[in-house]
Amino acid sequence: MVDIGNDIRDDEFRVIGQSKSDGSVYPGGRSLFRGTIIAILAVLAAVVVALLLLNHRGGSNEPEEVGVFDPVTEEPVLAYPGNIFGHQTDIACTEKLDTVINDVKLSIYIPHNATPSLTVGPPDIDTRKAVLAFQAADIRRDNRKILGAFVLKGEPIAWGLSKKGFCAIIDSVITVGVSEDSPLFEKATEKGGFFFRQYPLVDKGALVENEPKNKTMRKALCDRNGQVFVVVSETDESFHDFSQALIDLGVNNAINLVGSHSSFGWWKDASGIASFFAEDNDRQTFKNESYIVWHSSLAE
Repeated sequence: MVDIGNDIRDDEFRVIGQSKSDGSVYPGGRSLFRGTIIAILAVLAAVVVALLLLNHRGGSNEPEEVGVFDPVTEEPVLAYPGNIFGHQTDIACTEKLDTVINDVKLSIYIPHNATPSLTVGPPDIDTRKAVLAFQAADIRRDNRKILGAFVLKGEPIAWGLSKKGFCAIIDSVITVGVSEDSPLFEKATEKGGFFFRQYPLVDKGALVENEPKNKTMRKALCDRNGQVFVVVSETDESFHDFSQALIDLGVNNAINLVGSHSSFGWWKDASGIASFFAEDNDRQTFKNESYIVWHSSLAE
């Protein structure tokens, strides 16, 4: 047994272990301890560096400061964010909601207790039961006929793909989607329904790009969690920006409706007062212009 003594100074440490007869430590004793200390220091240094990097990259839990001049995004004002969009009512009317998304001002028109159908030619504004009307399919420049496949009360009056977006109304159920070859065209023909095509805007929550790059007032027929309504931009927008705003609104599928500031249509509020999108006598009308119209589904 070797006496290590008690003469250890405050600034000194010794390795306790087996020693040789001459008092020296066996090989590996001091070097093993030194290696362990170096390894621990290396790990600690690595941890410190990692924490510094994480903090530098925004990994801190501290809230980010917002400057006075930073833009503030306006969140959409939704009456009901779930499946029911708008307010419930027991009368046939159109509800109008206004919101701003991505700096795009939108007006949302929600028909209540009303059934959609298609008409060809300007609809009767004085029809008391009609609560909402928008121009639907485009017409050709060359012959002024309806552009794309169109079915009116089971009768096909136009054919052709032209645009991949479609709306089908069969047994009073409206379907909005995107497809090159929808079987709903034939089904609408067989069951006395309606069908038309338009530019696709949103397909299953994904943005659809379209070739026209101009900006104008946009109108869209939208499906949001099974509820169908119309959205109108209150400012001139490109297809891209309008479609993105619809997606951020929560729209699953959407197709274009005849846009621009001159496309005709109207909506009636709960008081039965009609408001117009473009005055009928201030625009050029065409024999084959088509409309999607919602009429009251309530009994007289």
